[in-house]
Amino acid sequence: MVLSRFMPKNPQFSVLFTQQARIAAQTAQALCTLLQDYTEVEAKVQAIRDLEHEADRLSKQLVEVLSQSFIVPFDREDIIQLIEHLDDVVDDIEEAARKLVLYRVRQPSPQAATLAEIVRQQAEVLAQGMPLLESAGRYGELRQLMEQVRQLEDQGDQVSDEVQVGLYDGVTDVPGMVAAMRMGEILALLESAIDQAQRVAKTVENVMLKNA
Repeated sequence: MVLSRFMPKNPQFSVLFTQQARIAAQTAQALCTLLQDYTEVEAKVQAIRDLEHEADRLSKQLVEVLSQSFIVPFDREDIIQLIEHLDDVVDDIEEAARKLVLYRVRQPSPQAATLAEIVRQQAEVLAQGMPLLESAGRYGELRQLMEQVRQLEDQGDQVSDEVQVGLYDGVTDVPGMVAAMRMGEILALLESAIDQAQRVAKTVENVMLKNA
């Protein structure tokens, strides 16, 4: 018997997780906007960093709510993993954006915009699913949403394979090699963000399995 099913729960969890996923989607959208219109780069990257700070604030708030809650809607370990993985999505996006400035990238590769759009869609789907975490009667709908996240990760894997094949095409000198390596690092961060979103989905699936 799961005691938490029969005792009051703290509604802040689903609300804050939804907000955290929406911040991830906004951060990815901000990166998409930058990559589609690669102007005023430093200002746009600063806006992304501001969103990352808001994500950190939400993560800390979730940890505080968890520490103050005697009854929680599902396992504390799963709550902690959700907090960490959602925060990691935003951290990876922000780090990719920061390195566009740090490495003085003149023009990002087209795959960067594609990967940013994939993680944006993942975060939007996660934001749709978070309010359903405490509604066992809607777990069928939630499973479908998490499957969408998984399918988007598959798309990201395909793009990543294309990157590996063509990253150094046409590179004939040392500066070109350095630029390609740096872009590869940025793309790897976006791939990591996609993987982190999938880890969120996997944790949600674990919650459903334990509470169905």
